Amino acid sequence: MPWHSLHRPSLALGVLRAACAREGLPVPVSYHGSLAFAEMMLRAGLTVGDYAEMADTGFHHSLGEWIFAGALNGPGFGYAGMRDLARRAGLPFRVAAAVRDLADEFTDQATDAILECEPELVGFSATFSQTIASLAVARRIKDRRPDVRILVGGYSTDGPMGVALHREYPFVDYVLRGEADVNFPKLLRALADCDATGTRDGLDDVPQLCWRADDGATRVSPAPSRLVPPASITTPDYDDWFAAVPASVAARVEPELVVESSRGCWWGAKHHCVFCGLNGTAMTYRAKPAESFVDEVLGLVRRHRILDVTTIDNILPNEFYRSALPDLAGAGHDLRIHYEIKANARIEDVAALRAAGVWDVQPGVESLVDDVLRRMRKGVRGAHNVRMLRDGASAGLTVAWNWLYGFPGERAADYAAVVAQLPALVHLQPPSGAARIALQRFSPNFDDPRQGFTERRPAAGARFVHDIDDPARLAELVYSFDTPDQGLTAAEVGPLVDALAAWTAGYAGSALIARTLGDVVVIRDRRHGWAPVDHVLEHPREIAAWRALETGRAPLRVLAELNHEQHHDWDPDDFDHWLRRLGEAGLVFTDGDLWITLATSPAVAGKAHLPLSVLTPSA
Repeated sequence: MPWHSLHRPSLALGVLRAACAREGLPVPVSYHGSLAFAEMMLRAGLTVGDYAEMADTGFHHSLGEWIFAGALNGPGFGYAGMRDLARRAGLPFRVAAAVRDLADEFTDQATDAILECEPELVGFSATFSQTIASLAVARRIKDRRPDVRILVGGYSTDGPMGVALHREYPFVDYVLRGEADVNFPKLLRALADCDATGTRDGLDDVPQLCWRADDGATRVSPAPSRLVPPASITTPDYDDWFAAVPASVAARVEPELVVESSRGCWWGAKHHCVFCGLNGTAMTYRAKPAESFVDEVLGLVRRHRILDVTTIDNILPNEFYRSALPDLAGAGHDLRIHYEIKANARIEDVAALRAAGVWDVQPGVESLVDDVLRRMRKGVRGAHNVRMLRDGASAGLTVAWNWLYGFPGERAADYAAVVAQLPALVHLQPPSGAARIALQRFSPNFDDPRQGFTERRPAAGARFVHDIDDPARLAELVYSFDTPDQGLTAAEVGPLVDALAAWTAGYAGSALIARTLGDVVVIRDRRHGWAPVDHVLEHPREIAAWRALETGRAPLRVLAELNHEQHHDWDPDDFDHWLRRLGEAGLVFTDGDLWITLATSPAVAGKAHLPLSVLTPSA
């Protein structure tokens, strides 16, 4: 259902189709509501860009959900409230209102198309902004065919949210929470047994299932839940999606394959980032065997003749740098892969990514301020994140990131020293912007009162999509919450916002590249806002120190190594003077006791692609 991406098939649906085939069960017939709604928008004079804007904008405020709230709850439901909220939050209400005008017609057409298949059970996705569209169609199916059973699953049903959704929407017969690779086939068999015996005894044996007792009350299966082991994570079946993409949509998007090499987060299992709620109840990390993953990717690439591959992992398996990535590099395909990685990747890791066909990475660079990174529990320092930006640029990678602020205890003084250095980073990938952190269910900020977010309420937009007056009941249903601002004030964040805007404006024409030419290192500076100059390092000790600082080192340790191990006999005062010259020229980033060089290597042939959020003006 909307607002699933138009250029990617649904991994969840692909996995369930494959799981049913593996278990010898009938493969579900698919209805791709996102494609159908996009085609309807095109016929109405709207664009694929409008669809993408609704899919990507205002998640915290439920803008995409609101578009279908009238189809679910009545024509005028939530209209005035969302209009006022959109004005305050700067959301694209005019486009959203135009799209909402199509929602009721789409809901009827989707209902017709699904019922033409004479289904006994209809399953709906409820992941992020798909929930209200799914509920709207589900309600109409139930109104027209009360005998058709309705099943809802997806991330928006994880944990207590699924129980609340089942309780609040009585036309939903079943909610299947968590991973469904095994539990969905188990549910189908249980339903078949129930039909054969005339009882519902077997439903209690399906883990994570919510179902209705005879009096309509919600029952939750007591069966123990087990996460899918890594070797059993299913390879998706996308045949039906590629067959279903209408020509009008296909002409306007570049399809991508969607795969997963792991589930959970190996870093989060040890040190859960305080703001992150993405893993829900499935944090335990499980990675597919490298050989199986490579076979899966290459098999899908050859089957569908698509070279663009998006992995939905929260974090790349560490061992893949030495296994899966080299195997993909040796496959001989011109792949373009997206991966989420950890920002402390070494230069050889970045090289392995690029060789394998990884063009776009999301390394979790959420700040360059050490104190804030510690509060986040990121496990990296600002210098490590700068190294990631620099090495990514050297490899020609797009490094997608966003600057987060709003952490309790952060101080403007901690930002000042970093903001002052941002002009020197103008040749590196800028963030898509600066954003105050949101309060999300399942995050430590939500679960642990000691983090400081004790006052919270459902995000304001939730009231305009769910017809629920009781705040406590609504709170059990939603993922996003409003809470008083913490950390930097709006005035205090101003210098950061201004510096990031200048960074973005100057990025495209900037370069700072270090080349080794014979016995010297030449650092060519052509950065926006800096005088064009070529810095030359001639003395062996200067070159040795520069190389040492490339990884991010404490200068005093570098000097000790140069003098005691390499016998350079560099006077400490002269060394300090040399460091000051580097700093004045903006050739290094200083992070407490760590200094790191900023020049990229000559391997970068041109700028990496800017993320769409940078290229596209905000609404």
